[in-house]
Amino acid sequence: MSDPKYGYIGLGNMGAPMAARLVEWPGGLTVFDVRTDAMTPLVEAGASVADSVADVASADIISVTVLNDAQVRQVVAELAEHAKPGTVIAIHSTISPETAVELAEQLRPQDIHIVDAPVSGGGAAAGKGELAVMVGADREVYERIKPAFKQFASMVIHAGAPGAGTRMKLARNMLTFTSYAAACEAMRLAEQAGIDLQQLGRVVRHTDALTSGAGAIMVRDDMRPLDHDHFLYEPFLHARGLGEKDLSLALALGEAVSVDLPLARVALDNLADGLGVPHVESSTEG
Repeated sequence: MSDPKYGYIGLGNMGAPMAARLVEWPGGLTVFDVRTDAMTPLVEAGASVADSVADVASADIISVTVLNDAQVRQVVAELAEHAKPGTVIAIHSTISPETAVELAEQLRPQDIHIVDAPVSGGGAAAGKGELAVMVGADREVYERIKPAFKQFASMVIHAGAPGAGTRMKLARNMLTFTSYAAACEAMRLAEQAGIDLQQLGRVVRHTDALTSGAGAIMVRDDMRPLDHDHFLYEPFLHARGLGEKDLSLALALGEAVSVDLPLARVALDNLADGLGVPHVESSTEG
């Protein structure tokens, strides 16, 4: 289909800016939300309004951005009663990966394609069309919907079969919130050591922008220990040495100022293995 019709259900903090990027979609956009006021700006911009979930089912591609698994199942069930063969239902909500797999298998006999396509980047990125979308879908379906997703995303990744998009999102968000906990631990250490937290925050944001933060080490194909001739072995060995030195110093500072640093302790214990350059008794590292 050169100009598939697009439907969008769920116009909250993420759904509204994502749908707004689709208002000028060549096949047209139909929107629905249980809140009339959420639909009004999009209708004023040129979208068509639906009176119910079922009214959106005539679209060829339907995006769903609702709160949780239960709402996703409810919306998908209603759409499935009215959708035609070939319809793609893309779930942008962060749900259980099992939900996406179950729904995909359930609706496959009807030739209705369930795609899990969670997003990362926040509402501001959605408004600028700069989201990352992690898509779990059959390859042919992914290629069909990618042009539409590019309206609200600057990165569209085919994570794998249905369910893979959600598994990737969960790994990504695990890193986010673990790093938040680590940041709080670092701030407690800094505060007790007499450091201005606002200034520390400025330094962290500045240097993360330069080094890519944790993303800088996420360049491996698998998590097996690195061979000595691997191109990442020497830089990761260097990172291990720096990390273990600095973590040890931070832990010593914590002890001196009476701040417990459990995450720093876990990091020191696991850094080498995680980087793929574990300590071994018969090491020949120089």
